[in-house]
Amino acid sequence: MDVARNLPNGMQPALPADVAEELAALEREDASGRAVATASQWKLMWWRFRKHTLAKVSLAVLGFLFLVAIFADAIAPYDPTVTQSNRTYAPPQPIYIIENGRLTWPFALGLKSTIDAESLRRMYVLDHEQRIDMGLFVQGEPYRLLGLFETNTRLFGASNGAQQVSVLGSDRLGRDLFSRMVHATRISLSIGLAAVFVSLLLGVTLGGISGYVGGRVDMVIQRVVEFIDAIPSLPLWMGLSAAIPLTWPPLWVYFAITLVLSLLGWTGMARVVRGRFLAMREEDFVMAARVSGSGERRIIFRHMLPSFVSHIIASLTLTIPGRILGETSLSFLGLGLKEPIISYGVLLQDAQNIRAVATAPWLIVPALVVVVIVIAYNFLGDGLRDAADPYA
Repeated sequence: MDVARNLPNGMQPALPADVAEELAALEREDASGRAVATASQWKLMWWRFRKHTLAKVSLAVLGFLFLVAIFADAIAPYDPTVTQSNRTYAPPQPIYIIENGRLTWPFALGLKSTIDAESLRRMYVLDHEQRIDMGLFVQGEPYRLLGLFETNTRLFGASNGAQQVSVLGSDRLGRDLFSRMVHATRISLSIGLAAVFVSLLLGVTLGGISGYVGGRVDMVIQRVVEFIDAIPSLPLWMGLSAAIPLTWPPLWVYFAITLVLSLLGWTGMARVVRGRFLAMREEDFVMAARVSGSGERRIIFRHMLPSFVSHIIASLTLTIPGRILGETSLSFLGLGLKEPIISYGVLLQDAQNIRAVATAPWLIVPALVVVVIVIAYNFLGDGLRDAADPYA
C-alpha cells in the first residue's frame, strides 16, 4: 500500500471497492478526530447538545414562551384586568377555518347567555347567527409596547374590535383567560430567573470562599448550609411570605417573594462550587498562576470559575423549575403574589373551588402550562448536564 501511494497518479493501481471505502472511512474519522482535538470547550458542548433531541425541543418551547413573555402586551388580545359581568365563566369560543366544507378565513361564533331559573347560573350557547371574523394586527385597547412605545395594535383578535372572543374562556369576573395567561407567563418566568440569579450570587460567592479558603471558614459556611438544608422549604417559604406586609406595593411584593425563594436555593449551588474549588485549588494551572504572581481574585475569576461554568449553567437550568413551582404554590395558597400581579399561581386560585372547576374546567389550563414549563426546563437541564462534560 505504501508503494502504491508513492507512485504517480496515473500509475496508481485501482483499489478494490471494499478497501477504498475503508480508507475513506478512516480518513473521515481522522479528520473528525483532529477537529475534536482542536475544538473549544463550548464547541464540544454544542456538538454534544445537538444530539439531545428532547433538549433541543425544550429549548425551542422555552424560547417561544420567553418571546410571549417579552411581547405579552401585543400578544394578549385584551386587557387582562378588565372585568365584564355579562361574561362570567364564559366558555371557550372555538376558532373555525372550515365553513360549508370549504376552507375560509378564521372566524368565531358569538355567545348568547341566559339565566337558569333553577340554579340562577348564567348559561351560554353559541350563536350561529353571529359570525365574528378574526384578524391579525387588529386595533384594540392602547398599551405601551415594551414599556416604551404607545400603540393599540394587537397580534390577533376580532376584526371589528367591538366584539370579544375568548379562545380559552373567561374567569369568575369575566376577564379573558388567554390574555391573563399571556401576562402570567411574563411574571412566572421572570421570577424564576430572578430567584435563581440571587441563588447564583450567594452560592458561587459562599461556595467559592468555602472551597478556596478552607479551614475554619469552610467549617462555618458548611454548618450554615447544613442548618438551612435541615429546614423544610415549603413551611419556611409560607412563614416568610406571610410576614410580607399587605400594604406593600406590587413591585415590592414581587421582589420580596423573589428573595424568599432564593433564601433556600443557594445551598445546592454552594456545595457544587465548593467541591469544584476543593478539587482545583491544587491543580497545576492554579499553582502556575499563583507562582506567576496572579492575585487571588484573578485566580478565582479568570482561571477557576471559567473551567466549570458549564456545570453551573446546567445546575441553574435544573433549579429554575423549583423556583417556578415554589412561586406557583405560594400564590395558589394565597401567600405569594396577589392581584393586580398576574402569575400562574394567582390564576390557579380560581381552581381552588371544586364547584367552579366542575362548571368551568378551563380554569385548570394554567396548571397544564406550568407542567409544560417544568418538563421543558428539566429536559433542557438534562441536555446541558450531559453536554457540560463532552469528554464523558
